[in-house]
Amino acid sequence: MDLAIGFVIAFAIAVTGVGAGTITAPLLILFLHVPIELSVGTALAYSAIVKMIVVPVQVWRKQVVYRVVGWMLLGGLPGVILGVVLFHRVVRHGQQNILYVALGSIIVASSAWHLYRNLRPSAASRARKTHPAWIAALMLPIGTEVGFSSSGAGALGTLALLSLTTLDASQVVGTDLVFGLCLSLVGGGMHVFSGSYDSALLFKLVLGGLFGAMVGSAVAPRLPNRQLRVAMAALLLVVGTLFCVRPLNFHPIASVQAVIHASVSTSSSLDR
Repeated sequence: MDLAIGFVIAFAIAVTGVGAGTITAPLLILFLHVPIELSVGTALAYSAIVKMIVVPVQVWRKQVVYRVVGWMLLGGLPGVILGVVLFHRVVRHGQQNILYVALGSIIVASSAWHLYRNLRPSAASRARKTHPAWIAALMLPIGTEVGFSSSGAGALGTLALLSLTTLDASQVVGTDLVFGLCLSLVGGGMHVFSGSYDSALLFKLVLGGLFGAMVGSAVAPRLPNRQLRVAMAALLLVVGTLFCVRPLNFHPIASVQAVIHASVSTSSSLDR
């Protein structure tokens, strides 16, 4: 199962472009029943490894604007350190429900942005000039979210770059990927150093992910990518909402399983 999850995550990233941090932690929690305090660190470490494979391609294509990366890191690096510190403080006090709400909120925001961007691609705003100070300021809370929940760098970083810079679409992707790699390395490294990750699980995820990335990259040109991105974003929107309401004793795992069971039962009834 661990290898299969790693394969699915990397395949989905290759086909849809949805961020590794957004997908990994929810799947680990929902299907492998990994505690959230281990899922976040494992997801960040896995995200760093995936991005180390993808980023060299962006660098080779000259799609990275290092000046903008520097501005982003001015706020992002202190933010991710702060996020990891807050994460461990919450875990020490046994307040895991806060982690579920934070993870769910970022998944909802990320998936909503992906839906908006894919359903109304022409609506993305274009700036006439770059705003370094605003970029650095906005990266502080984004970095904090990454360190705290493993999610947020992809969708929220992309939104900031589209709104506050004159970068074209390919430069936005490349620049944000490098920024996400740096945050994942720092945040994931801190989680690994503190022991908040599962090393055996991480190894299996990476092993399965290598095959998933290769297969996904090979078949991506033949698949309806836009429709798949919309479907993935819609599914993540539901999952994020379920995580947000978990403190109300509405458990996402049981809810997802109930939905799947109801769907199977309905299909069986129709077959009869």
